[in-house]
Amino acid sequence: MPRPACRRPGGPEQSRPVTLAPPLAILKNVGRTLAGREVVKGLDLEIRRGEVLGLLGVNGAGKSTTLRMLAGVLAPTSGTIKLDGKDLYENPGLARTAIGYLPEVPPLHEELTVEEYLDFCGRLHGLGAGIREAVDRVILRCQLAGVRRRLIGNLSKGFRQRVGIAQAIVHEPDLIVLDEPTAGLDPVQTRNMRGLVEGLSMGHAVVLSTHVLPDVLASCKRVAILNEGRLCYVADTALPYSEGTLARVRTVRGMQREDWPKLRIVTGAMPLDERDPRYWRVQLQPKLRIDALAAALVEHGFGVEELRGEQTPLEEIFMAIAAGEPPSVTA
Repeated sequence: MPRPACRRPGGPEQSRPVTLAPPLAILKNVGRTLAGREVVKGLDLEIRRGEVLGLLGVNGAGKSTTLRMLAGVLAPTSGTIKLDGKDLYENPGLARTAIGYLPEVPPLHEELTVEEYLDFCGRLHGLGAGIREAVDRVILRCQLAGVRRRLIGNLSKGFRQRVGIAQAIVHEPDLIVLDEPTAGLDPVQTRNMRGLVEGLSMGHAVVLSTHVLPDVLASCKRVAILNEGRLCYVADTALPYSEGTLARVRTVRGMQREDWPKLRIVTGAMPLDERDPRYWRVQLQPKLRIDALAAALVEHGFGVEELRGEQTPLEEIFMAIAAGEPPSVTA
């Protein structure tokens, strides 16, 4: 079977340099062979504190294997995984103290109450004298106060998922790895879970694997798509937009056609059509971000009432990669 076409779109450079925090986790040329089959191949990926990274792919794409390696429960066959500069497999204690992992099927003990189970998990993660405070804190954060003394076996699916996340974060890990946290939840539970996941990025790095694309758009800052074990696409779910992306612009005062050559020199944007003097449709050129376009418009006295990019919907990109076709950016 031919290797699927993959690309990693790099957003154009900003007009002003931006200092990014160093990556918390770095996967370099990571591969894993299972039963003689290469399940993950040459994976390069960086994850930063303060972001939720969505990991997508069809069944069999290598998502769960990647998550298990990242969580420290499965060793890579090749390559390295570093957490805060330390090799994860040369420092196995990191998996216990610095990583929280929620597998697709949460490892719950149904015969325990919620607080008994979280106390048990905290001790497994090495918490000592402060374990009671840690359990109380995570119960409040995951909205489990009303069920803390109930047996886990008697909880609804939504509460069981919350308990699963609670055990993954009770020790305040640097990296949180979540495999299908909204699987089987009803719409209300799903919305609540999205809010919880989004909040986890405060002070942590989060990797979220899911088949539900709205979960990614609602919770994730970046998305990475795997296909047949290879990383095929990495991009922000919002800005920056890649070269060639179309943007819709409505300015405060009318922009006449004779104004455009001067502005174009500054921004590099090219008008595609003109609806009225205040409304333009432009195509971003190399080294121009959509926020740089906004700054140039304001600087030249036009002002901005509306400025939004028109990206190819994530579903179209996902389906193109699954079909072995290179994703394209369209209006």
